[in-house]
Amino acid sequence: MKPLDLQVNGYAGTDFNRDGLTAEALYHACHCLREDGCDAILATFITDDVATLERRMSTLVSLREKDPLAQEVIAGIHIEGPFINPEKGYVGAHPHQCVKPANMEDAKRLLDAAGGLTKIVTLAPEHDANYHVTEFLSSNGVTVSAGHCNPSLDQLRAATENGLSMFTHVGNGCPMLMHRHDNIIHRALALRDRLWLCFIPDGVHIDFFALLNYLRSAGLEKTIFVTDAISAARLGPGDYTLAGWDIKIGEDLVARSPDGSHFVGSTVTIPRILTNGQQSLGLTKAELALLLDTNPRKAVGL
Repeated sequence: MKPLDLQVNGYAGTDFNRDGLTAEALYHACHCLREDGCDAILATFITDDVATLERRMSTLVSLREKDPLAQEVIAGIHIEGPFINPEKGYVGAHPHQCVKPANMEDAKRLLDAAGGLTKIVTLAPEHDANYHVTEFLSSNGVTVSAGHCNPSLDQLRAATENGLSMFTHVGNGCPMLMHRHDNIIHRALALRDRLWLCFIPDGVHIDFFALLNYLRSAGLEKTIFVTDAISAARLGPGDYTLAGWDIKIGEDLVARSPDGSHFVGSTVTIPRILTNGQQSLGLTKAELALLLDTNPRKAVGL
């Protein structure tokens, strides 16, 4: 098994979502990922102002070009935002003041800054007028994923007809309290035949019993496990930052905002996912290989 993690914001003290990334920090993150059994990742950049995103992605691209290990480990870039839903609950830990509707100018700027490495863009379909950006990205070989969003079922279905093919961390990026039936989780599951459905299997973002229900509904053939790891992954309890956010990691290894009101990324690692998968979800090694290796590579054309 060679896990490909489609959503990694940082690792082992290295944060991709801050200025000043160094060659040493990038190498350290890549070395630790490989040491923990992760073959490759998509370095993930979350919502910020477009100029900041351009600068940070350009830095990573430049450093990667000079580091053979980074070239192996960083298989591409996942841009999560800024074209997401700004409403509380759906926006999650993303800075709401930087959220904006999807538009072609900014989409092209971000793709250029990523130097041809963009594999996934997560956006809110309901904030992409006539699905123009979704269609543009998908026609340029980018996997377009819904996330931090609240489209109607009709909007979500229409987005799939214009190139949407994935859903980012189903069960998260949405409010704690929603309509019991007509909510974004059920809408995503309803389109399981059209969408790759990604989940964070840490037992915290989704309780294992609920995740089992989702897996039974979605089926493993179109399901993907991601870590959504932040820089604090692998470091243990303490105080950290992610894209300017102060974060507290408790003894339970859960990343929360300082007031404890919401999660901020994850600290789960591939070894912990393998343990969780077998012990808490009853998955076989072959099934885990499907969710961590085969399916992610199919979803993004690797």
